[in-house]
Formats: sequence, C-alpha cells, structure tokens
Amino acid sequence: MTANINLPRILRIGAGASRLLPEVLDELNLKQPLLVTDAFIVSLGWLDTLETQLSEKGFSHNRFTGVVPDPTSAAVTAGLAVLRQGEYDCVVALGGGSSIDTAKAIAVMAHRDQPMRHYKVPNSIDDGLPVIAIPTTAGTGSEATRAAVITDTDSQEKMLCMGLGLMPIAALVDFELTLSMPWRLTADTGLDSLCHALEAYVSKKANAFTDTIALAAMTAINTHIRTACQQPDNREAREAMMLAATQGGIAFSNSSVTLIHGMSRPIGALYHVPHGLSNAMLLPEITAWSISGAPARYADCARAMGMAEQRDSDDAANQKLVAGLRLLCSDLKVPSPSEFGIDAQAWQQSLELMTQQAQDSGSPNNNPRIPSATEIKELYQKVWGN
Repeated sequence: MTANINLPRILRIGAGASRLLPEVLDELNLKQPLLVTDAFIVSLGWLDTLETQLSEKGFSHNRFTGVVPDPTSAAVTAGLAVLRQGEYDCVVALGGGSSIDTAKAIAVMAHRDQPMRHYKVPNSIDDGLPVIAIPTTAGTGSEATRAAVITDTDSQEKMLCMGLGLMPIAALVDFELTLSMPWRLTADTGLDSLCHALEAYVSKKANAFTDTIALAAMTAINTHIRTACQQPDNREAREAMMLAATQGGIAFSNSSVTLIHGMSRPIGALYHVPHGLSNAMLLPEITAWSISGAPARYADCARAMGMAEQRDSDDAANQKLVAGLRLLCSDLKVPSPSEFGIDAQAWQQSLELMTQQAQDSGSPNNNPRIPSATEIKELYQKVWGN
C-alpha cells in the first residue's frame, strides 16, 4: 500500500513561534490577512498583540471575532461576509480548534456559493485561500490536518469536511500560548489528542508514517497530561502536550479517526458537549469493544503509553490498556453523559439520529471492528451511565 501524506508547507514549533507571523507571511508572499478568533482570545489581548506586529511590518489586515464553540455554519457565513468586504489573500486562525476550523471553512468557502453541507464528506474540498494556523490549545491538531468539523445550524449535524483546501499552508505551534489554559480545557484537549493518536494507529488506514508519529504522541500524552493539568505553568509538560497535539493531528489526518470520533460528533452537536470531552466519554468503552478487531495494534498502544510492560502478552496488555484508560478518565474527572446532565429521555429519543449521523460520517468504517447500527445504539446505551 502506498501512503498519501499531506502536511503544512511550513511548521514553526517551539516557544515564541506565534511571533513569527509577519516573517511567514513574507515567506509565502501574502500581503493582506483576515484574522479569525473568538471573544475570549480577544479578551486576553493576544489578537491586539498580533495586529500590532502586523501593522509594524506594514501588513494590511482585518479581524473576525465571531467564532463560537463547536463552530457553526452561521458563524462561517458571518465570517465570509467580513472576508468579502475586502481583498484578503489569506486567513489567519488564532485560537483553539473552533477558531482554526472556522478559519478553514471561511477560506474554502470564499469562492463557493452553495451552503457548506454540500461539501461535507464524502465530498472533497481541494482548494481555497491559504490558511495560517496559530493554535492556543494543545488538542485538536487542526493546525496540521486536512479536516474541519462544522455544525450545520439548520439540522444540528456536525459535518466532517475533508480535502487539501482545508490543510493550513503554515502552522505556528507555540506552547507558551497554552500556559494559561484552565484545568478542564487542558484535560479535554489532551484526551482529544490521545484519541487522535490511538485511533490513527488502529485505523484500517494506518501506515508506517503515521504509526511512528501516533505512538510518539501517545507516549508523550500519557506521560505529561496529569502534570499539565495539575501544574499549569510546567513548561516541560506544556511543550510535550503541544507537540503531541500536532503529532496527533498529523497522524489522523494521514490515517483516519475511527469509531470514537464517529460516535462523538453527534453527542457534541445535539448536547453541546465539548468535543474533547465527548471523545473522552467514549474512549474506554469503545476501545474495549474494538480490541478484538486488532488486538496486536491495541497492545502496542498499551505498551507505548506505559500501561503495559514489553513482556506482557497482547491479551494482558489490552486488559491493562482498558483499565489504564478508565483510570486516566477517572483521574481527569471525565463524566458520563448522565453525569454531564444530559436528560435520560432525550438521550434515548436521540439514539436513532446519533447512530445515523455516526454512520454517515464514515469514521466507523475505519474502525478495526466495524459496528452495525444496532451495535452503535447498544454502545451509546452502555456509555450513558458509565
């Protein structure tokens, strides 16, 4: 099998990388960026700092600050209205996954007329304005992926969009921007990264390139995630988590996500559960169910994360993997859907819709053990009270 690998053209990784935007714009011969972010990033003063740097270097620019959590097609439409008022030649995302995915969607929709739902998977979006991503959370890896997830405002479906047009041309990965991340956000985004790496490794689309990166990410995350949560100013832990997030993004973008993400998106769309947290709710149970499809691959994950010894049999390693993931989610206070406050009746009534949306995403088909619709419903019910 030949692996098809796609990466940002430029990656700047390390302390202070976010200050290199003017230099990178010059390198790419881009002159007039639209900056995309949310109100929280504005309140921190980071957008003002970025705009000052650009103005000092003579760049014309504007801002769109209407990004919302779990980005919506309505927010993309609002951003497009700002974009089309000027002659912007690129889009710069400053923020977490919501800002980056919104910026990507604005960039690819700049010269398209149909609603975004027309371009979701299985369609591919392969062109758009250049995007430069500056992540401020260590989680989504969206700065290095050819994917974006946008919620359709009309149907409340979380739409997976894929294609080379969604791959940032450059990513400035600066762990110093994560030093102020609160405990819950650190945990949720870190667990999202872990899901990216684990799913990429066990996916039917895994390859030798993504295997190495995914295993490295899993090792770093399980080593450092608790420290990053408990000691937010620990620079070693923050740097390791930021790099692992980018590695996880590279891994799944060039392999795939699987059943966890497929089942997670409908939970987030219908019940407004943060993306990383909805993944974490599913992580132990879906892993336990899927192991029989690729026991050796899951055992590799257990050993990479230090949950199992090298000498352990695959069966023993996988038992330790499930126990280790349950302990990790417990330590990081991951609630079940019921503990999160989702109404039991509403959950039961939405099982059909969630199952259909999970299947429509295509992600379950990449799982080492492919579930039927009935099995997906049963898994949703099992996860409900865990």
